[in-house]
Amino acid sequence: MPDLEMMKKYLAEYDGPEMNIMEVCGSHTGAIARYGIPGMLSEKIHLISGPGCPVCVTPSAYIDRLIELALKPDTCVVTFGDLLRVPGSKKSLSQAKGEGAQVQMVYAPTDMIALAEQKPDTTFVFAAVGFETTMPAYALLLDEIIRKNLKNVKLLTALKTMPEIIDGLMESGARIDAFIAPGHVSVITGSKKYAPLAARWNIPFGIAGFEAVELLTALYGIVLSRGCGRVMNFYPQVVTETGNTAAQNAVRKYFQPSDAAWRGLGTVRNSGRVLRAEYEVFDAGSRALNEDHKMNKACCCDRILTGAMRPNECPLFGKICTPLSPQGACMVSTEGSCFSWFSSRRTR
Repeated sequence: MPDLEMMKKYLAEYDGPEMNIMEVCGSHTGAIARYGIPGMLSEKIHLISGPGCPVCVTPSAYIDRLIELALKPDTCVVTFGDLLRVPGSKKSLSQAKGEGAQVQMVYAPTDMIALAEQKPDTTFVFAAVGFETTMPAYALLLDEIIRKNLKNVKLLTALKTMPEIIDGLMESGARIDAFIAPGHVSVITGSKKYAPLAARWNIPFGIAGFEAVELLTALYGIVLSRGCGRVMNFYPQVVTETGNTAAQNAVRKYFQPSDAAWRGLGTVRNSGRVLRAEYEVFDAGSRALNEDHKMNKACCCDRILTGAMRPNECPLFGKICTPLSPQGACMVSTEGSCFSWFSSRRTR
């Protein structure tokens, strides 16, 4: 592998066919902005932030259901902080909390165990949102719930898987020439998960870490491999070919594949995970939460997530839509494409 300066020079001076490279990891989106990587690249290399932010792709019906539960006098919704500001069809969880809804923020799923033990007459519903990375944590939470025989804990799930949405994007005609494959997700799934996609669409996948050198190395390998259906692992210190089989088995124990709605992208076959029938007693009504209504009709998150539009081309961007007043889910999280563009003042 060439040294860093050689790679930077190659990427800055690249003059071949234009390339649209999509990262499908919210942490990559944040790192790319933080290190100013777009400014290091040739005008012919275009980075696109895809649907890799879990809160950004959670449909409005899911948020509406959380609000409905939180407004019940004997129910408390437990969630991570980012989800609080994601718009539903009419309001966010944060707004509902201001109106009296019971919402508790935690830093880890197992934090709700103590809450449930302290208040046995209250039903605690965990907002289980995420990709393959966080699914094992929910499996561990269920292990603990069952071990302690807790009857007042449930999950409302909006779990998504990466390979299926990547395939769906390509089937929809999205103009993508390569993917920066997600680092954290790949730790769980393994690198071989992307091999069928690389072969089917004849495009390169580069699994990258999160430091500037790791991202530039992956981009260098991806650009060199344009038009080749191959998977390259540039994060071998933590990503193996087969992934974390123990975590995969834990997830399979409790969850099964299902169709899933992605905010602005419609329903994608087998791209979700729901509780298996034998564990449905722990489900708070996750199935069929497929409706998605924009709170602000002018929001362009759906087009931004597929690369059809840049964040700064949305008429709301930086005007009425900012991190302090997000009109769409892409501006809510630090992993969201609009948040990233806004905070880094990115223009290309």
